[in-house]
Amino acid sequence: MTGRTAGSRAKVRAMGLVALAAGASLALTACGSTKDGASGAAGGEGKVGVILPLLTSPFWQSYNDYVPKKAKEEGVEALKTVNSNSDPAQQITDINNQLNQGVKGLVVAPLDSAAIAAGLDQAERKGVPVVAVDVAPEKGKVAMIVRANNIAYGQKACDFLGSKVKSGKVVQIMGDLASVNGRERSQAFRECAKKKYPDLKVLEIPAKWESDTAASKLDTLLNSNPDIKGIYMQAGGVYLAPTLQTLKSKNLLKPAGDPKHIAIVSNDGIKLELDAIRKGDIDATVSQPADTYAKYGMYYVKKAMAGETFKVGPTDHGSNIIKHPNGLLEDQLPAPLVTKENVDDPKLWGNSSK
Repeated sequence: MTGRTAGSRAKVRAMGLVALAAGASLALTACGSTKDGASGAAGGEGKVGVILPLLTSPFWQSYNDYVPKKAKEEGVEALKTVNSNSDPAQQITDINNQLNQGVKGLVVAPLDSAAIAAGLDQAERKGVPVVAVDVAPEKGKVAMIVRANNIAYGQKACDFLGSKVKSGKVVQIMGDLASVNGRERSQAFRECAKKKYPDLKVLEIPAKWESDTAASKLDTLLNSNPDIKGIYMQAGGVYLAPTLQTLKSKNLLKPAGDPKHIAIVSNDGIKLELDAIRKGDIDATVSQPADTYAKYGMYYVKKAMAGETFKVGPTDHGSNIIKHPNGLLEDQLPAPLVTKENVDDPKLWGNSSK
């Protein structure tokens, strides 16, 4: 009696362990399906949400035009783009709205490197991979950052102005310092000038990617510093027109070659900048690749949706993947300096845009 009872209990315990193991296996399988269903099980299929930071800049207008073309080339079903209209809080709402629509991937151009973490956390909770374009997040999870080397932007601008202006005052019209882009370009330009061109005096205008702010602050600065010899615009898409207009209003807009010409280097590579180089209004720009931002945003989100991961090192498309101190990977796409010598290069995206 006692032996049969102990045996029965042992049998019950064994059956219970089997049941628990089966339940655990089922739970793990279900968990894996949920995660893979969002990022991998569909083999990279599913709708992708694309969130823009703004559409008031020709650069972002061009990127917006490239998105559906590059999505089609990469076989990605991209939804109509969403414009966060320069509002970081709205961008988080836009991410949440896209997630609620059941997207399987997101391509986001962050406005604020820190604030974007709230949206990235929402996507991670739903198992939706995110690719960040143009701006690197400080926190949160992304499958890849598609971006060019913004430190190199500032250094290239500094070296160019240093070659044109041997001594005197130069000004950098900075971007939003809440963005890692604005911080990196500003610091790189500042440090380069201090180290390599000590006879340059760098003046700074915090303009937050706002054309009106750039115009008014440049006007004020020129009133007290009419002897400025060089200008670095960190975003030609928003700063080119107000800068040229301000210089013209003060009779300071002289063509390249004129002894009174103010040397100007920019960032973006839009058609208007290339035309301004040809005309002699500005001297150079760093071409930020709107076309390949769109292309590789789609390329990486599709792979991430299929469950693929990436590693540090050279790519097969002429770039290099690096790892940030926070662990995030960034594909640093080429961004060439454009001057009068190469402004007509048909490979420059600004020469093929409208």
